Amino acid sequence: MARWLWLMLLVLTGLYVAASGGREVHVKHEDSAPLYNRTLAKILVEYASAVYITDLTALFTWTCSRCNDLTKDFEMIELIVDIQNCLQAFVGVAHDLNSVIISFRGTTENSIKNWVQDLFWKLLDLNYPGVKDAKVHRGFYSAYHNTTLRRGIISSVKVIKELYGSIPVIVTGHSLGGALASFCALDLTVNFGFQDIQLMTFGQPRIGNTIFASYFNKHVPDTIRVTHGNDIVPHLPPYYSYLRKRTYHHFPREVWLCDIIVDGQEDVEEKICDGSGEDPSCSRSVYGTSIKDHLDYYGMDLEADTWGSCRVVMDSRVSQYHVDYNGDIILSRDLIAPNLQMY
Repeated sequence: MARWLWLMLLVLTGLYVAASGGREVHVKHEDSAPLYNRTLAKILVEYASAVYITDLTALFTWTCSRCNDLTKDFEMIELIVDIQNCLQAFVGVAHDLNSVIISFRGTTENSIKNWVQDLFWKLLDLNYPGVKDAKVHRGFYSAYHNTTLRRGIISSVKVIKELYGSIPVIVTGHSLGGALASFCALDLTVNFGFQDIQLMTFGQPRIGNTIFASYFNKHVPDTIRVTHGNDIVPHLPPYYSYLRKRTYHHFPREVWLCDIIVDGQEDVEEKICDGSGEDPSCSRSVYGTSIKDHLDYYGMDLEADTWGSCRVVMDSRVSQYHVDYNGDIILSRDLIAPNLQMY
């Protein structure tokens, strides 16, 4: 383990030095910035934490240990588990926010170190459909578009929209879940024409190049990416300022949580970063080597509640809601929406 961490530090140091020089690439963005709301962030990070729960009964009935604080008024509509790809997400209605909530699970605890190591070498290897020269990470794109998650989420959002009318949609997720949440928010806007889509992610990796980041910012402008201290994941896959169109590039807008000491007490400074997506005074101002910082946002536990978390636990209390779909699990409440045309 010590050898792996030493290698990681050496590689990161080299990447940081390389990325700090050269001509910066820029994302096209509007002068108006999405408003950062600390209260909303603390609510959404609870949803991002809850989706890690492996007890599907407790999660679907919203009785889990992470489901009883700022999110207690949540009504679960659909819980989707892609067994083969170890992915999990849910859709429901937060009545206190008057919003649809979509939350994606991040990387499971027992694989996060290998996942981080793999991200060092991931290349831009997929052309994003319909956008010239926009390239994205094939794995992240496929994990949303080519799995059970998308089918279940889109169906649920359509039903809820039919029943509730023009209710806003908030998409969230941590780590890998943030990457999936980003593709979902863009999908809902571009491919299905939904309005009032808001995205807030925590510790997410880069998912595309500069052209894709500009395209994303145009279509999902109400976006906040929260990063924390020396969290390693927002630094990956690497950003190279001198490669321009070929490098990964974050979309805006970042809010960096920086741990500080005030009068001898630990505190957190919340820095609203610029509209470039790669503000050198925010998380890029540090090397980013910490997995610990990656797993802690606003004091919330953002990791799986058990080891071997690709397995699921479910009992007879939710059997009436259980639908098998090609070997995957969908727990869904039977909402009836008039005049609904499924895709």
